[in-house]
Amino acid sequence: PYLVSHPMKYVLSVFFLIILYTASAQKTCAIENNTFKAGEQFSYKIFYDWGAIWMEAGEASFSVFLNNMNGKSVYHFVGLGSTYSKYDWFYKVRDRYESYADTATLKPLRFIREAKEGGTYTYDDYVFNQKKSKVYTSSKRNKKASKLDSIKINECTNDVMTAIFYARCLDFSKYKAKDTIPITFVLDGEVFPSYIRYLGKETIKSDLLGNVRCIKFSPKLIEGTIFKGGEGMIVWVTDDENKMPVYVETPIVVGTVKVRLVKYVGLKNPLTSIVTK
Repeated sequence: PYLVSHPMKYVLSVFFLIILYTASAQKTCAIENNTFKAGEQFSYKIFYDWGAIWMEAGEASFSVFLNNMNGKSVYHFVGLGSTYSKYDWFYKVRDRYESYADTATLKPLRFIREAKEGGTYTYDDYVFNQKKSKVYTSSKRNKKASKLDSIKINECTNDVMTAIFYARCLDFSKYKAKDTIPITFVLDGEVFPSYIRYLGKETIKSDLLGNVRCIKFSPKLIEGTIFKGGEGMIVWVTDDENKMPVYVETPIVVGTVKVRLVKYVGLKNPLTSIVTK
């Protein structure tokens, strides 16, 4: 996969990976959104830890808008990621991920990715036809001509951005610790089956929130030059109706990547997971 070619690219892309591995491919994809609303925005800082070396390498944000597509109101999800300018000499990253989704089903309608990473440029535009169970893709790599294709999908296949919001709407109370949830996602012109493992609940300390009760899970990663593979990545989301991602930690081939929530606005529900004395 495109994320495994360079350490700095991985540092920036780790949070997007969380999204990939948290979309459930259950027998039915029907879901009720009691979790988020238009106007929500989360901001994160991404850190790289290698023994005595500890650096704040970049940042990411995720926003929810309400837009119009073909006369219909749809969700517009936007994810941004970038390295700090002081590291541009080493490895410059400027990524933008967008997705449009049905407000009732959260099924993806269109996905756009524009990624400038080091000396490479990636542009993807995926149009989902749910009735035909197909994704029509237009992809461009660097200065090469755009490539058109179509991919067969099932009714539960998500793109990168819709996956995180679908996953946040899952009812984790239905699962027991160590249960696995099968998943399917489409990326780079391929459909990938995988799973996440539910690890139960845990109270953690957040610089922003203080002590907060969380739902904890581990996505199965694909082994590569940066990934160790397996279930090393751990994700914590708030144990309330918002299921807001608070913290991520994962080992890589050299060192550890950590992602921390630093700001949030526009929550749909009260943040009841904060522990008070």
